[in-house]
Amino acid sequence: MTQRPDLDQLSADQLRALATELFDRVETKDRALVRSNVIIEKLTHEVAILKRHKFARRSEQLDAVQGKLLDELIDSDLAAIEAELEQAMTEEQKAARPKQKPKRTPLPPELPRTPIHHEPENTQCQCGCQLQRIGEDVSEKLDYVPGEFTVERHIRGKWACDSCETLIQAPVPPQVIDKGIPTAGLLAQVLVAKYADHLPLYRQERIFGRAGLEIPRSTLAEWVGACGVQLQPLVDALRNALLEHCVLHADETPVSMLAPGKKKTHKAYVWAYCTTPFSDLKATVYDFAPSRAGEHARTFLGDWQGKLVCDDYAGYKAGFGNGITEIGCMAHARRKFYDLHEANKSELAAKALEYIGGLYEIERDTKDLPPDKRLEIRQAKARPIADALHQWMLAHRQKVPDGSGTAKA
Repeated sequence: MTQRPDLDQLSADQLRALATELFDRVETKDRALVRSNVIIEKLTHEVAILKRHKFARRSEQLDAVQGKLLDELIDSDLAAIEAELEQAMTEEQKAARPKQKPKRTPLPPELPRTPIHHEPENTQCQCGCQLQRIGEDVSEKLDYVPGEFTVERHIRGKWACDSCETLIQAPVPPQVIDKGIPTAGLLAQVLVAKYADHLPLYRQERIFGRAGLEIPRSTLAEWVGACGVQLQPLVDALRNALLEHCVLHADETPVSMLAPGKKKTHKAYVWAYCTTPFSDLKATVYDFAPSRAGEHARTFLGDWQGKLVCDDYAGYKAGFGNGITEIGCMAHARRKFYDLHEANKSELAAKALEYIGGLYEIERDTKDLPPDKRLEIRQAKARPIADALHQWMLAHRQKVPDGSGTAKA
């Protein structure tokens, strides 16, 4: 331990040197303390985010009402209780109850109707006269028949000439899979069930099995692969139509892919490209790639030069030097402030969320308006909020230490 010097024995120059040394030590310790506080804040922020992602709700809406997990069960139980009470009531009690006309949506007129007539067994009046039909009451019930399989028998007649021995026969109709048993309708059902209803092929195999059809999932997989080849021209045409738009959205989502010949999965990606919500063409093209390399985006976009709405992923950066204009995603920017707000109730984060919430409110109010009117309102209402947010960020960025969660936001 260093012995404290006797200040009374030191000269003026020695006192100045000692004071300078002490100031340097304090400044060094202050810098170390600030750096430690930044690291502590950063780690605390990351731990809070991890806890929220693991244990709390993932929605980023503020003041949202938490959905109830058992709503459907509660509704079912209430309906069952009401049905039991209805059965227990006497006729007088039922008659005394106020009649409520049910508010039901009319059944779609394009659905096929099966008329079922209900007539009395005897149309002879008790007085001996014949009853006359004067009208009818009609009520409709919605019925459902589980998926029904049918078989198409294609019979191609053979025609021959006895004189010249000529044989003619109608050609085989073109099929998606030559010499295969599925029709286009069955193939469409398999694809829709797999990709739209998220029914894996092994579940579809079981569904077919309950109908008495033994179609192994390997065969279903072959059907899906063959359909992919046949549909590729349609995908190419949709991609070309998509790239005719000057504004596109892009994002990539990780998926687990089983590597061929290996018993473990690795992370692949599905890249999604879509038009804006305001475009006449509502289209999305998914491009599967075995990695997240930016070359996949550059290959898909080709020589397209427009405005690309995306996150801050570096894989898109190379395209921005080739004529593509970057449009930042406000949702990704907002998420940083939302995480700060959830982690430590940061007042700065709350203020930023308030600004961004004002922009979101304007977008909600103008989403159904024509482009010129939407632009007019954005210039009049959204631009002042965006400018105020920008100036507010510039002012407060100088007040927060580098490397902190607030600085990154």
